[in-house]
Parts: sequence; structure tokens; C-alpha cells
Amino acid sequence: MSVNRRRKRRRVFQRNITLYSVVLVFLAALGVLSFFILRTELLKNTQDLGESLARSYSSEERNNLTVYETLLDFGTEIIDTQTAQGRPKSETKEMIHTFFQQMQASLGDRTVDPYVLMDGEIVAANPWEGDATYDAQSTNWYRNALAADGEPVFTNLYTDAVYNRPVITISQKCSESDTVMAFDIFPENFQFQSNPLPLPENASFYLCDRKGALIYSQTILDMEGDELKPFMDELVASIENGEQDSYNSYMNDPLGNKRGVYYSYMPNGWISIITVPYATILRQLNSMAAAFSVILVFSLATVVILAWRDWRLGEKMDRTSETVRVLGNSYYALYRVNVTTGTYDMIKGSDYIRSRIPPVGDYQVLLEVMTEVIEPEAYKEYVESFSLQSIRGLVSQRVRDFGGDFRRLFGDTYRWVNVRVLFDESLSPEEAVLCFREVDEEKQRRLQEQKLLEDALEASRRSEKNKHAFFSNMSHDMRTPLNAIIGLSELVQQNLDDPEKISGYMGKINLSSRQLLGLINDILDMSRMEQGKVALDYQQFDLRECVEECASTFRIQAEAEQKEFQLRFALEDEVVLGDPFRISQIVNNLLSNALKFTGKNDRISVEVSQFAHQNVAKYKLVVADTGIGMSKEFLPQLFEPYARETRFGVKRVAGTGLGMPIVKNLVTQMSGQINVESEPGKGTTFTIILPFTAVKDAAKKTKREPAVQTFSLDGITVLLAEDNAANMEIATEILSMSGMKIIQAWNGLEAVELFKESRPFAIDVILMDMQMPQMDGCEAAKNIRVLTRPDAKTVPIIAVTANAFAEDIAATTAAGMDAHVSKPIDFTVLQQTMEKLISRRGS
Repeated sequence: MSVNRRRKRRRVFQRNITLYSVVLVFLAALGVLSFFILRTELLKNTQDLGESLARSYSSEERNNLTVYETLLDFGTEIIDTQTAQGRPKSETKEMIHTFFQQMQASLGDRTVDPYVLMDGEIVAANPWEGDATYDAQSTNWYRNALAADGEPVFTNLYTDAVYNRPVITISQKCSESDTVMAFDIFPENFQFQSNPLPLPENASFYLCDRKGALIYSQTILDMEGDELKPFMDELVASIENGEQDSYNSYMNDPLGNKRGVYYSYMPNGWISIITVPYATILRQLNSMAAAFSVILVFSLATVVILAWRDWRLGEKMDRTSETVRVLGNSYYALYRVNVTTGTYDMIKGSDYIRSRIPPVGDYQVLLEVMTEVIEPEAYKEYVESFSLQSIRGLVSQRVRDFGGDFRRLFGDTYRWVNVRVLFDESLSPEEAVLCFREVDEEKQRRLQEQKLLEDALEASRRSEKNKHAFFSNMSHDMRTPLNAIIGLSELVQQNLDDPEKISGYMGKINLSSRQLLGLINDILDMSRMEQGKVALDYQQFDLRECVEECASTFRIQAEAEQKEFQLRFALEDEVVLGDPFRISQIVNNLLSNALKFTGKNDRISVEVSQFAHQNVAKYKLVVADTGIGMSKEFLPQLFEPYARETRFGVKRVAGTGLGMPIVKNLVTQMSGQINVESEPGKGTTFTIILPFTAVKDAAKKTKREPAVQTFSLDGITVLLAEDNAANMEIATEILSMSGMKIIQAWNGLEAVELFKESRPFAIDVILMDMQMPQMDGCEAAKNIRVLTRPDAKTVPIIAVTANAFAEDIAATTAAGMDAHVSKPIDFTVLQQTMEKLISRRGS
């Protein structure tokens, strides 16, 4: 009996060993199969990702090129306007140069090299040096532009005859003539300002022209362009031959590494190429394969142990069943569908379905009952997608996962539900599983995120549209005072024998100049605010005096225009801590708008009052008028930069359209609030609430007598570096009138040489322009500061330049300059700056 028992046990053991061996062989085969399936899916997913990256990078580069196309279109439009108006060629050239200067100031110096071929003559932003026999009319960029007839065209990468450097040219023909404007773009300027999406580890990006020439690359390969050329030629050829269209296609890079290749063609024929090392793609899969091998070996070692522990099999099966039940709980309904017999088996059903049909039955009946609770909008598509014929097609095509989202009625409320048709080889060949899961919260969240993205895109488009409108308006607004200045200057020349007329003309020239300066200052202020570089200067000041001083000028203007002007105060604490300059800026902008948009006999009122809020004093500034008002449609856009209302009134009013955004920005920086009420034909009321710290018991400041001047500029020696003859003459004349001795330098290099040749401490101050030929002002200042003479480190250097942006001021400081005075020069400010620096040097 015991022998039989041992034999029986041995047979059980052998049977179990055989069973587990078969299982292990099956698992190994499944692991190998899974490895290749995962490898295929990884390569396919990487292909999708790589192609998406290539499209993203090409889209980003296309956006960069669109900027140049827009500038080309704007430039050719200027020339067409001049041609249509019959303007002289010299004036057209001057307009072209002005446009180039503005463009380079916006894009940055040396970003592009713009020029125009007009009547066989090159008009360039930067004087050309090179082959005097250069025939521009025979170039590809010129011939292609003529053929394109007004559309921008790109050349392939070529070596420029002027600079002897690789360059790409974008050109466009004017519509009124054969004049062609072109930009030379250097490959090094194609680098991305912000990558659309990050590249995978050790991946490379290449941008090639239509002929496959490499324009720009971002790669870990430490190779120059000539060394990369054979690889790039082979790479582009394989793309054009379709060899890289398969998910598992690849190329070996110059280092012998296998790389997947993904690409996207740009509208202009350029190719954006991404290459990703196979080692990066399959790294995790190889790690999983190694781990699986270790597990398989370990499992093989444990087969004998598992055989006699057969009794635990039931326990493990129970645990597996529990796991399946947990997974099944994610779905509120599960149906097993047999596409051959057309029947269903209800594994798990909703309360509504269980109350209507039996657990097993005809699938068509199940489908009809389901459609009773499906939203009407999805009814037809649901019936077509999940009919027995549709599921049969999915099973025959081995589609493992198919489904979508729809809304289903739960009680009296519709909620989002996800339905999936799942197929797996573990099921019978003719069977699939139909699963239903409630995803209302997840769907609502995704819909909200999509709405946010759509809103952000719409806001971006609106901002871009406003910017285009702004630049169009600015072109007109800046030409208006410029035309007045030019025309009045010509009238002065024609009436030199009539002092009274000259005096009137000069007053109007001064007014137009200040109007132009106001436009430029608004643009600079808005630029600084957008960059977050406006800091508030808190100090003690009298709020009432500040507002009265601002309002006094506008009161005089209102009386001259026969408008009623009212100013009222209700203040308990007039002395506060704040920034008086920015308060003046707010009041000036509001009153300037009020005067612009009111007519004869209209009323303008300013009211400043104080009220307490907790422990902080709050002040309310109300500026109201009875002018033309604004439409309700425009009010939400009032504080947007670059926005203007095209039907704001019946007359054209000069200005940048930036006044209100500046006010809004300043009020926000002061932790205040601004509200506007307006109605067309009835007027506008601005209400501003600002928190200030009131200075209790502050003594009223009395107007101080002007301080006795203890420092004189008479007799000091000034080294004046300026390349513009008119600016040099004006500065020399005005400074000489104050008794100063002027040494003139017409460029930065000459300024350095003149300083070297002077005796130590003979020059008291240096006035330095920034943009000059041969050597710019910053480079000249650096060269002066490093000279080995006792006054090189201490001589005051003042930047006197039209470059007034924050980055320009930072550049002058980095170059060793002591102060920055913007053009047009306020000579009172300049002399005060000189006095301060020379006095500090003397002490």
C-alpha cells in the first residue's frame, strides 16, 4: 500500500514537474513574443513621437520665418506706396533705410542683412563690401522673386558673394515695380528661442534646405559641417527614396550607432529631421528583457519546489480571482459577446439592464435596450460602431482595443461613460468583451482643459491681431508729426526774412517733436512694463499738490478749448508714501484722453477723496468727462496692449493706444484697482482706488527757493563722440554757450585716440554715442577704461544715445559708463548729470 502510495506520489510529482516545465516553456515563448511585440510598439510609438517632434520643430521654424515674411511684405508695401505716390527715388531710399533701421532695432543687429535691388542699384542697411562686378539681377533670389510675382521665396543655402559666408536669402517683388526686397539670413540665426518639445536623450535635430544642404543642427556629434556632409547626403537621400518611412527603418551615424529617422517637410520645401538612437528607444525594453530572463531562470530553479507545494495552487487561484474582481470593479458593466452566434453573456450589468433583459440572450436585444439610455446625439453613431457586424469586423482584424466616450442617462442625469470592445487571444476567436466605465469627472476635466487651451489660443490670436493693427496705426501716428516737422522746416528755409513766421513755425515744430517723443516714450514704457523692469520709487509727497500740478496744464488747455474743468479734493491726510512720478503719469494719461475725446462745452472733472479701509488709508481718484464715450464691445479690450477701437469717434486722434495699458499696469503694481464706465455719446468715468500709507502730522512742505549754484560748467573740457553731423552741431553749439570747450570725435575709435593723446585729467567728461562706425560707444568706453593712465578709470563717461531700452542701459553700464541720457537730449538733465559726476570725481 505504501509502495502504491509512493508510486502515486511519484506520478503526481512527475506530472507536476511536466506541467510546470510546459508552463515555463510557454512563459519563455510568451516572453519572447511579448519582447518583439513591445519592441514593435516602442518603435511605432517612437516613430509617432519623432514625426510629431519633427513637425513641431518645423512649425517653430516656420513661425520664425513668418516674421521675416511679414517684414518683407511690410517693406515692399512701403516701396509700393512711395512708387504709387510718385515719390522721388531719394525719398524712397530714405524710407527704405528708415525701415531697415527700425527692423534691425526690433530684431537685433546682424540678425539679418536687408537690402533692396531697385533700378539695378543695391540699397542696403549695411554698406556692401566685396566684388564690384556682382550682378544682383542674375542671382537666384532676384529671378525667383520676379517669377513669384509678389510672394516671398526662399533660396537654398549658398555662399554669399559679398560676405563669403553660407547664407539663405528670402526675397519678394514689389507689386508696383520690379523692385525686389531681400533679407540674407545667416544659418547661426536659425537656433530656436524656445524649443517646441524637448528632444529625447542623445537625439539630434537637423534642418536642411530643398537640396538637402544642412542649414542648422543640434546634435551630440562633435563634427563640423564638412565632416557631416557625407552622412547628411546619405540621410536625405534615404528620406527622399522612402527608405525611412517604416517604423523599424534606421541609419548608422558616423560613430556606427543605429538611429531611427523621423522627418517633416516644411511648406517651403525644407526638411526637419529628428534622429533617435536605438539604444535610447529600447533601453527600458532591454532592461525588462534582462529582468525577465533572470525571473525565468529563477522560476526554473523553483519548479521542483512548486511541484510538491501543489496545495497552494488553489490559494493562488483564489488570489487571482480576487484580482480579476478588483479589476472588474472598475467597470459597472461587462458583457461577453459571441459574434458567431450573435449572443451575449452578462458578466456584470447595470441595474437598468438587469431589470430589462436576462443574463444571457440575443445581442440585438441588448443593443436595443442600451440605446434607450444613450444621449440622442450619440445614438446613431453608437448603433453603427457597436453593432454585431462592426464587432465581428473588429475581431476579424484583431483590433485589441476599440471604443469611445458618450453620455448615458443615470436616473434623470446624463453622465459621461467610456465603452471599450476588448479582444485578446486568450478569448475564443469569435468572442470579444464589451466594457462600460463611468468617466464623468475625468471627461469633464479634459473638456475644461480643452476649453482653457482653446481660450488661450483665441487670446493669443487676438493679441497677435492687435499687434498688427498697432504697428499699422503707429506707422501713421509717427509719420504725422514727422511730416509736420519736415514741412515746417522747409517753410522756415523759405521765410528766413520773416522772424514772426519763423517763430510760429518753430513753435509748431517743437510741438510736433514733443508729440513724437510722447509716442516713443509710451512705447518704451510699455516695453519696460511687459519685461517687468518698472520699479516704483516710494517717497513722501503731497498728493494734493501732485494732482494740482498735473491738472494745471490741462486746465489751461481746457479753457483754451472752451471746455469746463473741475478739480475737487476731500482729503484728511494729504501727505502720503508713494511714487509721485507714477501718480503724475496716471493722471496725465487719464486727463490727456479726456481732453482728446471731448468737444466744445463738454465737462471734465477730477475728484480725489480719502476713505479708511481697516488700518490702511485708501484714496479714490475719479476722472470723468462728458465726451464721446466708448462702446460696450470695446471696454473689455481697453486695457489690452496694442488694442484700439476703430470706431472710437468721428475724428482721428493721435496717440499710441498704450496709455490705458500703462495706467492699468501702474495701478496693478501699486496694489490698486481701476474701473471704467462709459457709454457712447454720454462720456467716460475712470475710478481708481489706491492704498497709500498716510503720513500723520506731516508738516506742509513750503516751496523752497532755488539752491544757490555752487558748481559751474564754464571752462570744462568735453570730449564729444557723435557720428551724426546735425547732432554734433547742436550739442557743440549748446554746450559751448555754457562756456564748455568741445573736442569733437566722429567715431568711437577716434574718441579713444583723442583721449590717449590728451594730457591726464585734461578731459573732464566724455559724451559717448552708442552706434558709431569703426567702433561703437560701448567698445570705445571699454578701451578707455583699460588704458594705463591715472584718469582712465575715473573720467566720467555719459552715454548719449537714442537706444533707450533697459537692455541698452545695462550694456552701457557693463561697458563702464557712468550714466545714460536718452535722445532727444534734454540739455538741462544732461548738464545736471555732468555736474553731479564731475563733482563726485573731484571729491
